[in-house]
Amino acid sequence: MADREDAFRKIYEANSKKIYHLCYGYTGDDDAANDLLQETFLKVWQNLHKFRNQALISTWIYRIAVNTCLTYLRSEKRQAKDELTPQIAENKREEFSEKNEQVALLYKCISKLEESERIIITLVLDEVPYPEIADVSGISEGNLRVKIYRIKQKLTELYNQYERL
Repeated sequence: MADREDAFRKIYEANSKKIYHLCYGYTGDDDAANDLLQETFLKVWQNLHKFRNQALISTWIYRIAVNTCLTYLRSEKRQAKDELTPQIAENKREEFSEKNEQVALLYKCISKLEESERIIITLVLDEVPYPEIADVSGISEGNLRVKIYRIKQKLTELYNQYERL
């Protein structure tokens, strides 16, 4: 049992920040992201014995996190893009320094993307290797590079629109 707990602790330490960012990218809400992070790792703990090393463990965890986030959004009958209301964004803005304001704005822009685009760009921001992102998203690496380029263009347009406001 101690070995299992040690293994889990290492897995959590290696992946929790990236999974939090993924969850935050879906919800735009710190509390919801933390809840989804906990739920994701509860599922990891409960299913660790089922992991078969056919993929990287981080890929397996990302899949669990994505499914957890999607289930949450469906059960709350919300779309992630509606999560960052102007009031929430305004409250967050007061908490952030100028650099953090830019990060908050980036996440607001990310929340406007389509679901598959949010998954991909969040993984890119977390510096997940492209082969792993391709595996998580179920597309070829070549197609992934094209998608990332287009997502970055979209994000730049969205970001510039907000900057003008």
